[in-house]
Amino acid sequence: MSHNIKITSAKGNLASLKIVGISQIGIAEIDDVSSYTSLATAQKLLGEATNYITDIQIKLYDITSAPDVAKEFHEKFDLDAIDYQTANSQFETGSSVRSIISYAVGIVLLIVAGFGIYNILNMMIFEKMDSIAILKATGFSGNDVKWIFISLSLIIGITGGLFGLLFGFIFTNIIDNIPFNTASLPTVTTYPINYNPLFYIIGISFALITTLIAGLFPAIKASKVDPVDIIRGK
Repeated sequence: MSHNIKITSAKGNLASLKIVGISQIGIAEIDDVSSYTSLATAQKLLGEATNYITDIQIKLYDITSAPDVAKEFHEKFDLDAIDYQTANSQFETGSSVRSIISYAVGIVLLIVAGFGIYNILNMMIFEKMDSIAILKATGFSGNDVKWIFISLSLIIGITGGLFGLLFGFIFTNIIDNIPFNTASLPTVTTYPINYNPLFYIIGISFALITTLIAGLFPAIKASKVDPVDIIRGK
């Protein structure tokens, strides 16, 4: 059902318009104060000519190309062109800081996990000195022993990484269904979750790199074990 309203401009021009629909972009501060009409109606309401336009907003398929497009339009049409990143620099800065903090926390956790794996493999070498000596005495080279421990660290990394991704996906699904109620974002009903596969690829890659580095040093140490010294010490 449509309703008629009376609109008065800053110049005192009066017009009677019909409400034909209600739209929301999801941000209350904008939805509460914004309304839309045709260009011709707005020009008549303001008492301006048909060639009067204050600004033009362009939606791009690739938002990251906005600075280049703004520069091109400024040079080609001699207009003031403001790209999305400049207009929303404060928001972009906040997002960048949050992303840096998130990645920093993740990297620190992976480094801590790497030290844990390093300690485990290091202790295992001391406990398995006899076994390493027997392997080298029976014909295994230092390189073979090194790859045994590197393979062990990679198995730990792959297994831990896959379980981490699985549990992470499960917990993000749970969070994705938690109600999120705020007057500022009426269209958002649950906590927004980004399921971009790139994050999972980064996670498993860091896990493998961390475990590989953590296992490399104990593996090198194991490859240098002299079986004669171990057997003679026994």
